[in-house]
Amino acid sequence: MLRRSERRVFSPRDALIQEGAEPRWLHVVLSGAVELYSRYRRQETEFVVIEPPHSFIMAGVLMDRPQLTSARVFERSELLLVPALAVRRAFETDETFARTAALEMAHSYRAVTREVKSQTLLTSVERLAKWLVERDAATGGRHVVRAPFDKRGLAARLGMVPEVFSRSLATLAKDHIRVRGGAIEICDPEALARLAASHPPLFYAED
Repeated sequence: MLRRSERRVFSPRDALIQEGAEPRWLHVVLSGAVELYSRYRRQETEFVVIEPPHSFIMAGVLMDRPQLTSARVFERSELLLVPALAVRRAFETDETFARTAALEMAHSYRAVTREVKSQTLLTSVERLAKWLVERDAATGGRHVVRAPFDKRGLAARLGMVPEVFSRSLATLAKDHIRVRGGAIEICDPEALARLAASHPPLFYAED
């Protein structure tokens, strides 16, 4: 598979997969992040963001069926493109690879389930608070968060239209945060953490 694979670097917003297209590659994220989304009429919804060391979309590649979502680069990313036919052949002949592929699909299912739960059961303010707490923890806990993309991109990441995102940001800015250009300063980390943790812990379960 690796002999026939390609390693490429993509810029933000580059299109990778179009919904309904036949799968040509299994994409493995080596660095950066990729957004899976769907668009119908004038509406668009994001399903999940894929980060290293995971792949997309394994199910479509293995079943050789049209892709159910589109994919675009969320931030500058390096991807490994593995030919779909080579992946299917390996799945049929290599037991270790087949087991790994099954685990990858299980991870994808759980990631999408968490994202759907978050977008449908949490308020926009809770989703933003949750993202800020998680991002702060992931970047050293300095209580200053910089998004790796613009506000419109962050709104899409959280499953919001820009207007709702702005209102949610303004709500948190009353007591919990201060917005300074491209940075968000967490003024009351404990209060923000309580708001972010005010829902069941399975919203946070990681694999």
